[in-house]
Amino acid sequence: MTDTTIEIPGYKAGTWVLDPAHSEVTFSVRHMMISKVRGFFSVASATIIAPENPLEARVEATADVASIDTKDEGRDAHLRSADFFDVETYPTISFVSTGVRYDDGDFLVDGDLTIKDVTKAVTFEVEFGGFGTDPWGNYKAGATAKTVIDREEFGLTWNTALETGGVLVGKDVTIQLDLQGSIQA
Repeated sequence: MTDTTIEIPGYKAGTWVLDPAHSEVTFSVRHMMISKVRGFFSVASATIIAPENPLEARVEATADVASIDTKDEGRDAHLRSADFFDVETYPTISFVSTGVRYDDGDFLVDGDLTIKDVTKAVTFEVEFGGFGTDPWGNYKAGATAKTVIDREEFGLTWNTALETGGVLVGKDVTIQLDLQGSIQA
């Protein structure tokens, strides 16, 4: 529990469930040290338990690793293999929050990110898109969350040296969550 309470216009306490049709997990990583490769995963599930005080909220989410899409079928197959994600052994990536903070105008969600059975603490910077009611009467919320991880800390260590120097795949991976959810009645 926290002694601090913050007001968010439109915020409603309750259980929020992610809308997978309007949400995705995207990532980008340096390729050949000269450009970036971008891709995405489908969100398998996500729930936010939102008490009256937003700073006491809890988040649990999973992404389906087999859904990885970088617009290159050969690369996607390699990413699913034991060289990278080993989808047959580790089919999901998960996140469980450990706290929410409001720091100098920014919302930060701390939590445990698990990839390939390796769990590390991460912090997502969150930007609220807002709240509103859709044409069918469902109360919705939207947000974007972003963090950077070192993929090698999660056992994603495959790489190859380049003739020109450097390596094929960068260590730092930017993860961005674009999320929309609705409150459950």
